[in-house]
Amino acid sequence: MDEPEAASFEGYFRDPSFAAESSLAWALGQRLDVLDAMRGLLSGGQASARLRLWVFLELAAHPQGRLQREDLNQLFHSLKPDALDTVLKRLRDLGLLIWDSTAQDYHLSPLAHHAQALLAPLARMASEDDEMASLLAQVAGAQALGLSDAGQIRHLHAQLARLYDDFADAIASGSEARLREAQPRFERALKLVGRAGEALTALIRSEHDDPRLEREARALGYGQARLLAMASQFTRALQQADRQRVTLGSTGITSSDVRHWLQSHPALSELLGDALSVGVRPIFVSGHDLLDVAEGEFERDRPDRQRSQGLPPPLEAVTGEMEVLHMPQELDDLIVQLGAWANVPDGGLPEQHPVTEVVLGGRFAQVAYRMQLLPLLGDAQARTLKGQTGDLARLPWRVELQPVVQSTDDEHVAVISVGQLSPEIESP
Repeated sequence: MDEPEAASFEGYFRDPSFAAESSLAWALGQRLDVLDAMRGLLSGGQASARLRLWVFLELAAHPQGRLQREDLNQLFHSLKPDALDTVLKRLRDLGLLIWDSTAQDYHLSPLAHHAQALLAPLARMASEDDEMASLLAQVAGAQALGLSDAGQIRHLHAQLARLYDDFADAIASGSEARLREAQPRFERALKLVGRAGEALTALIRSEHDDPRLEREARALGYGQARLLAMASQFTRALQQADRQRVTLGSTGITSSDVRHWLQSHPALSELLGDALSVGVRPIFVSGHDLLDVAEGEFERDRPDRQRSQGLPPPLEAVTGEMEVLHMPQELDDLIVQLGAWANVPDGGLPEQHPVTEVVLGGRFAQVAYRMQLLPLLGDAQARTLKGQTGDLARLPWRVELQPVVQSTDDEHVAVISVGQLSPEIESP
């Protein structure tokens, strides 16, 4: 479902002042141009968004700074001409690609370089180390260039905390299957942290003028130490799982080997073969469930056998009223009046009547209501309706209103549009 759209970013907050208190919200507000560029690149369907990203990243990776239209046609020769024109127009509208009318060539804007830096991870091949490799590369590279940012360090610290919680859950479960499943992921995380250890250590030990950067760096060091300290716990948990194995017979097969074999078997039900004539349907009920059912049976209200269980005595039904939606009385009066005017004896043609004869009379709200009903006369769609609205539309009258007003003697209406009610003449 679509989320409700607010007039501004602050409109989503209970108190608009809260939006200004968030440093992250303020930072995003300073990069609205990049946000609009990303929205334009990724909007629409999956195929069109993928095409725009591919063309944009190809242009960003091209070593030539300025490109003629012939160069673009050669670079994207595999694309249909109309598809290439559509993508280039979108890139120009977003301010990512600039057309120089003097030099008659294209070049990428500074905004495009910012967007390319955000989208660069998409151009790399997917690997198992993606969950931390990108963040570690950003933090280590920024530290080497002296461009460390507290936001990057904060994101890396959050990712380390999430990994620590996942591995701690695997250790606490005591399940050998979960430990074996998490072991490769844990080793990759330690390897990545070890590779970026120099940069992280230099970042933590360096002195910064920004207190936020220093605070986030110290928190990152604490998260790194927790993850490294978990290595011994993980090893002990695996050793404990190994000690719990049971060797079956003299064949050397352990309970873990049997578990792996059972997990990889395509159809466990076929192992029984013809041993049972009726299939086994095991039902597992815990002690808590049994206790809840027993307590419910004891506390359940049961009928008293000593009392009569006959039907209750009959009661006379209360007189009810059905409320039906009624149309305003003005509509019924208008139908009666126009019907009387149309009923001319001897088959004569009804006379024209000014709009004031039909509309005026009563309060202003009644006059306005009758005025709004007049355009229904002769309306082809309204004539198909059932009820009083359709009855009004089927009357043989047409209203003709003019773009001028006239004064009236009515105490509730000062001026009214000039118009005539003309009889509808049926074509032979």
